[in-house]
Amino acid sequence: MSDRKTSREKLSADWVAYLIIIIMLALQGVSAAETLEAEPPGTSVPHWSADLKLKNYFNSHTSYEFGNPVFPYQKPLSRLEFPLNTWWAGLEVRRNFSRVSVGIEALRNLSREADGSFKDSDWDDEDRPGVLSIYSESACRMEPSYNVRGDIDLKISDWIGLPRWLDLRPVTGFRWQRLSFVSHDGVQYYPASGNTMPPDALPGDGIRFEQTYRQYFLGIRSACDLEKPAMLSRLKLLFQLDWAYVEGDNEDHHLLRSGDRITYERSSGDAWHVSCGLKAGLSQNVNVVLEADYLEIQTTGSHRLVNNIYDVDLTWDDGVKVWSEQKGLMLTLEYLF
Repeated sequence: MSDRKTSREKLSADWVAYLIIIIMLALQGVSAAETLEAEPPGTSVPHWSADLKLKNYFNSHTSYEFGNPVFPYQKPLSRLEFPLNTWWAGLEVRRNFSRVSVGIEALRNLSREADGSFKDSDWDDEDRPGVLSIYSESACRMEPSYNVRGDIDLKISDWIGLPRWLDLRPVTGFRWQRLSFVSHDGVQYYPASGNTMPPDALPGDGIRFEQTYRQYFLGIRSACDLEKPAMLSRLKLLFQLDWAYVEGDNEDHHLLRSGDRITYERSSGDAWHVSCGLKAGLSQNVNVVLEADYLEIQTTGSHRLVNNIYDVDLTWDDGVKVWSEQKGLMLTLEYLF
């Protein structure tokens, strides 16, 4: 386990060093780029943009599961699914040079209650390991959660001979998500009993859960000026596709269990992200953007169970999986200055 952790930490450090080098090289080339592509006399191009953003997640979740490290080795032994269907808001600030742009975005959840139920499934019957034995659904409250992204891109469309109305840019950056949930006021069922056991109410808070994802991404970003093909002023089609190396950590505190029962996942894997949108001008310095995006995260790793009252501290990696699907629609008001 220590070797795996050391390997993940080394890979994370390598990615951070890589991003720092890329940013430094790009920024060192800005002055030369500005000189080569100086603005014509009498023109004034905005170098900064500040964006106000409103985002809604739908059909979205973050989940994890783990298997049984001892006989009968069922996989999964337990699965927990947290709904992410909430409203978010935040800001992005971007500095635009002639060839390079650098930006940072930060969003926070507005919704306190997630739309959808938290689901907890267990397959803990050793005589019938393939049969779902316990299942519960609960309301889910979202505590303060954050989504932060920093990125840098480089214009290459003219270097490879693309038309002026198509702006193509490789992009690299870092996404950080901290998602915090509390399940509450649920009902627990016993499907393996054939309805001979009545469901139990689970009043109050049940599980306090926090998931963190660190995503180091590389991809391609484009903006297609529709002014010529569509004969519309300042209308652009936006697109981005990127892949990320992902590190994940979570902490799950079962509040209704005896003792201070906490589990931890440490995982790594990858993610794919795609976004598509339309940008239109409202005034000389104001644009509006409507964008849809999809992020899929898949990671595997280790599961640790700690309970102080029973002096338990166990770690295993059998059937450990942490994943997330995030579908969003975002409205942005962009101010150029």
